[in-house]
Amino acid sequence: MSVNRDAVLKALKDVKTSEKKGFTQSIDLILNLTDLDLKRPENRFTENIELPHPPRKEARIVVFATGDLAVRAKNSGADQVLGREELDAFGGDRKAVKKLAESTDFFIAETTMMSTVGKVLGPVLGPRGKMPTPVPPNAPIENIIERHNKTVRVRVRDQLNVQCKVGSDDMVDEELADNVQAVISRLEAKLPKGLGNIREIGVKMTMSPFVKIAI
Repeated sequence: MSVNRDAVLKALKDVKTSEKKGFTQSIDLILNLTDLDLKRPENRFTENIELPHPPRKEARIVVFATGDLAVRAKNSGADQVLGREELDAFGGDRKAVKKLAESTDFFIAETTMMSTVGKVLGPVLGPRGKMPTPVPPNAPIENIIERHNKTVRVRVRDQLNVQCKVGSDDMVDEELADNVQAVISRLEAKLPKGLGNIREIGVKMTMSPFVKIAI
């Protein structure tokens, strides 16, 4: 049993009544968890969840690729396409790797480059849950990038709370509600006690108070 849609819509309506700013604000979903032992590895996870309605602002995507795949990735809107030389240049420069990890939402890598990616970037990307999606050289990279632009990452690791962007305040409430429910439903299925592991759910805009969703 997921969260009541009317409750989600009411919270979205309430959060949008906050004072308007001179820019488009993101809308985040926040879940506070309970009764979950994060010392147990099975209770720590990373989920990439495809939203029904993509946020207006696309994700920042970096692709490691060569040849035709690299060309198609660049033409498909990847923010950055890095070949073997660029990847090798990160070797030993942990500061540069951290900067790349913090500024990138998702990584995609050609399968032939995955071993090098793992060696050079793995120690930084792995703990952040940002290891690349491996794809073969003939992969439909256009579709893969499009799916990543609809995706949010949810991590449960060392804190009993989750926060992820589900849209922006210029999206209609029905679309935002679909996105909210998609994330909640996925987490409900992933958590050992479902909604029993969720103490509180709410939404907030970039510069607004937290508005609770009744559960």
